[in-house]
Amino acid sequence: MRLNRVKRALKEGKPQVGTWLSLGNLCAARFLARSGFDWLNIDIEHSMVDMETTTSLMAAIADANCPVFARVPSNRHDHIKRVLDNGAYGVVVPMVNSREEAQAAVSACLYPPQGTRSVGGNQHALNFDTTASEYYSHANDEILIVLQCEHIEAVQRADEILSVPGIDAIFVGPNDLAASMRSADGRPPSPEMIQEAMQHILESCGKHGVAPGLHAFSAEEARLRIEEGWQFIAINSDLKMLLDGAAAILRDLGGHRLRSDIARY
Repeated sequence: MRLNRVKRALKEGKPQVGTWLSLGNLCAARFLARSGFDWLNIDIEHSMVDMETTTSLMAAIADANCPVFARVPSNRHDHIKRVLDNGAYGVVVPMVNSREEAQAAVSACLYPPQGTRSVGGNQHALNFDTTASEYYSHANDEILIVLQCEHIEAVQRADEILSVPGIDAIFVGPNDLAASMRSADGRPPSPEMIQEAMQHILESCGKHGVAPGLHAFSAEEARLRIEEGWQFIAINSDLKMLLDGAAAILRDLGGHRLRSDIARY
């Protein structure tokens, strides 16, 4: 059975850099799986990608020997079960704001006695290059469990959330976190407030032995974040890389050619 090298690297304190897949394009996924990223994550929450497409993407990525994760639409047992049964090496669970929600997410990822994941499926064993019985015996040791901290309530409860056994990494959702910190009249939080929240998450992760993660939007930013102690780093997405490449070409041709409404994605 293949081992989840990302899970092991994070436990050793090593940074792991990947990217987000939101287009649902099989050809793009196959190329990115061979590009050198440590991992790829399929975004099911904020995209049009369905389960059949997700399963095909995960199979193609796993066949390239690249660990593949899936961000589920919400913290529901059935969502988590389906992506794991169809071959995900781990899950990213959005909007976890309490210890109880963290416990539910972890439980859905693990077979008894550690959790409540039900036994079934067939694609998972293929993606781990093993038999079903071998998968059932070792899956709890290989599945990466990533919870998203993307609300100020999660920041305030970081210690009680991160002390739940079984969490491998926390992933900060910067846009939702900032939105949850708006004042009553809708004013956005100051950069200092955002930095304070981020630092609190980073320190709480260190205290509980959980790998801290976030989204970066350039290699330079990713390097800076790694220096700060962040480990589970996503750089951009397939869509953002596509648009950035197009924007760079159009800028070289002349700035008037670049549509500002496209460049902002």
